[in-house]
Amino acid sequence: MNSVSSSPSSAHPQPIEHSCDVLIIGSGAAGLSLALKLADHCKVIVLSKSDRNEGSTRYAQGGIAAVFDEKDSIDAHVQDTLQAGAGLCDEHAVRYTAQRAKEALTWLIGYGVPFDKEQNEQGEERYHLTREGGHSHRRILHAADATGEALQITLNDAVAKHPNIHFFERYNAIDLIQSKQHPGSCSGVYVWSRKREHVEVIRSRFITLATGGGSKVYQYTSNPDVSSGDGIAMAWRAGCRVANMEFNQFHPTCLYHPEARNFLISEALRGEGAQLCHADGTRFMQNFDKRGDLAPRDIVARAIDYEMKRLGADCMYLDISHKPAEFIEKHFPNIQKRCLDLGIDITQQPIPVVPAAHYSCGGVITDTNARTDLDNVYAVGEVAYTGLHGANRMASNSLLECVVYATSAAEHILSRLQDPYEDEAIPAWDESQVTNSDEEVIIQHNWHELRLFMWDYVGIVRTNKRLERALRRINLLEQEIQEYYAHFRVSNNLLELRNLVMVAELIVRCAMQRKESRGLHFNLDYPEAQDNPEPSILVPSASRIQNTPGVLGP
Repeated sequence: MNSVSSSPSSAHPQPIEHSCDVLIIGSGAAGLSLALKLADHCKVIVLSKSDRNEGSTRYAQGGIAAVFDEKDSIDAHVQDTLQAGAGLCDEHAVRYTAQRAKEALTWLIGYGVPFDKEQNEQGEERYHLTREGGHSHRRILHAADATGEALQITLNDAVAKHPNIHFFERYNAIDLIQSKQHPGSCSGVYVWSRKREHVEVIRSRFITLATGGGSKVYQYTSNPDVSSGDGIAMAWRAGCRVANMEFNQFHPTCLYHPEARNFLISEALRGEGAQLCHADGTRFMQNFDKRGDLAPRDIVARAIDYEMKRLGADCMYLDISHKPAEFIEKHFPNIQKRCLDLGIDITQQPIPVVPAAHYSCGGVITDTNARTDLDNVYAVGEVAYTGLHGANRMASNSLLECVVYATSAAEHILSRLQDPYEDEAIPAWDESQVTNSDEEVIIQHNWHELRLFMWDYVGIVRTNKRLERALRRINLLEQEIQEYYAHFRVSNNLLELRNLVMVAELIVRCAMQRKESRGLHFNLDYPEAQDNPEPSILVPSASRIQNTPGVLGP
């Protein structure tokens, strides 16, 4: 399979089919890194649900963790990650990632990612390393306070120049197409073109999910609109196991302002001395953890949530105004500008902050080669469960994971390119039994209901009753959505809602399976941590695996 091809469209859409060697679903750090590592050897399609610059990578502020300081060590990075993961990390995955971190960063530097530099006491130029919660050393390379945007732009520029990488923008992936000739693998993917409002087929020898997480399942989130758990839901429907879905990280400090939608206040502020406080300036983190403002995110988020509820306050505050204005302007120019636009001068006054859903620590189970339970399907980045994050992700390990596992996935795919492979026919999408929807309001209503009760019942603090209520509501929504999906043509909102309600179910089922409180999962009915914890693993039953994906009304 050596080319990208399609059949022509017409006024009455005919079946459209594309082909490639490797299909990458997602255009963030994981997907673009993988594309660049493969493209010299094969034809690649990168599918982007919005435009190629949109996604969680773009909004990452803090940086990427790696050992560059001679006073630091890989062992220290490993131990910090294990401690932040609250006893549930896979130590092999943690060490695998930490050992390959500097190589990953060096690769990015080679493409021109503009990480900040400084001069040491001897006048030698070196990379400026900052520190974030959970880290015992300064080991965060960053590009001011907009590392993700710098990374996204750099990788996109490189991808745009490569003739073997073909970008499909404004496409939703619908479902993996399971192979009839090669059981346990997939022959392609059904995708929906937003531009043509038509379902197409992409056949590919290898498929990689790089779709990010599912934090849009919550009412309040730092994530962009595209973070709707698509890859997790697709993989589950096709028969892949998932793990640790109950561990959704709530970033402690999102800007609290009616005009600030999803704006993150980087943990790097606390790394550089910012302090959490009440409205009167009283600090409180020392009452919750000996590490104070530099405690891991799960502890800080719960502390803020507790103080807000205790005081009946709408928010807490993050104060860095005791630092020189020049320092703030140099290290946090984007945060300062955004706050100034809203009338908040962070050099003079504290920033109002609240927690918001931020990162999915669980996901599709993979090995160190990023392989899922399906033979030719890989998962890289936030969509995947590698074991790195355990019960709580340590700051700046996420972009690192994207590049490290994109590298291992690329190496494994390239080792298989010469293996014998037989193409197979894929049935066209069947729309003969469906019509255009005349009640889009149903989707909007279900969408808002899902996100609201997930926030209320499956948020920072949980109980058995809340989880049971959430699951009952999810089951009803699933029935409504499946009926809707079977009778009407697909749309972006319908596809995302279908995936989000599936992700919600997986989160709740994992949470109900865990009879303890650990890391990001805090259940008032099980407040203590158990000895010898294990990952929460869900296995799809044969009756739930979609054997004929993509045909409406299965």
